[in-house]
Amino acid sequence: MFSRHDLVWLTDAGWDAARRRALPGQHAAIEQWQRQDWPAVVRRADATLSPGQVSLGIPLPPSPSSDGVKGRIALHALDGDVARRTAPLALADAARAAPERWRQALASLAFGVPLHVYGSLAMQAITGQPYLRAASDIDLLFFPTDAQALRAGLALIEQHAAVLPLDGEIVFPSGAAVAWKEWIGAAGNGARVLVKDAGAVRLATIDHLLATLEAA
Repeated sequence: MFSRHDLVWLTDAGWDAARRRALPGQHAAIEQWQRQDWPAVVRRADATLSPGQVSLGIPLPPSPSSDGVKGRIALHALDGDVARRTAPLALADAARAAPERWRQALASLAFGVPLHVYGSLAMQAITGQPYLRAASDIDLLFFPTDAQALRAGLALIEQHAAVLPLDGEIVFPSGAAVAWKEWIGAAGNGARVLVKDAGAVRLATIDHLLATLEAA
């Protein structure tokens, strides 16, 4: 089963199929991804997705003429055209691509709790291309295993957010993902937060999500 933000490498047949379905202006980027053996990224499944397919994206680095706006090529691939997949890049492995001013704090954060990254920092570490800009965030993925780990991890993230431009999601065992800033800002019994998972965006109560930790 594929999860949002997983990294996926396609077979040659998979890249060929992606190129045939893409717009002409996207062919060069797809060919570069295939040639360099860079992964695509799993995104939320499109409503029109057929069984046996996965929705993918290729996040492109911002061009000098785009004012920092990044493009993305949306793809579909057959499950059988996936050569391999991995979890999102670990923060400790991505930190080497970060600007020098972030590295000490990132090393401390990565040591304190297991975290993964997606977005600009992850893609810069994977491809070596210049994704990061002065206003870029560091998009974290935090996978707590129980309520105690959730509290401890969020406390550490909040502490480091004072010196790093942190953003990102808490991912619960069910695959439901919530922006950690929204989670921290929610309060009271019955409070609801926006949840993203592999196929939908919905609202869920904090109590329900905490119960998934207890059941894991």
